[in-house]
Amino acid sequence: MLSNLLFSVLASESNGTLLDVNPGLIFWTFLTFIVLLLILRKVAWKPILTALDQREMTIQESISKAEKAKEEAQKILDQNQNSLAIAEDEARKIIEQSRSYAEKLKDQILADGKLQSQKLISEAAAEIERKNQAAFEQLKSEVVDIAISAAGKLLDEKLDKETHTKVVNKFINELVKN
Repeated sequence: MLSNLLFSVLASESNGTLLDVNPGLIFWTFLTFIVLLLILRKVAWKPILTALDQREMTIQESISKAEKAKEEAQKILDQNQNSLAIAEDEARKIIEQSRSYAEKLKDQILADGKLQSQKLISEAAAEIERKNQAAFEQLKSEVVDIAISAAGKLLDEKLDKETHTKVVNKFINELVKN
């Protein structure tokens, strides 16, 4: 019934042009707008505002978490830089210790090499001295034999070999001392 009345009011006044003002249409449009606004306020406005508030809170929490994560990342970065500096210092110390150790080892190897070469030289000198002494003894023995033979021929008499050896050795020892 209300709809028939509304339809008749609208139909009776529709004789005008588009630019004509129709007070009934204005009233019903305003009334419909108000009713729709009240319905939307009750049904849709609160959920929309609630969703917007939740979204705002979520964004605030995300920003807060991002700031905390940034601070933690900065702390971790600072710790890593400190650890890197400490590791570089330790590496530098290890390298310096290695150089020092290598230098000491080189000096020790050189000293051992010198000691060994001096030992070899002294052993060689001792061997040479022994060989010289043996050669001298052999030469002395041969000289004694030659001298005995020569003396025997010169004296034309035969002395026993032991007496000749003692006399010649005595003579050679006197020559060596002088």
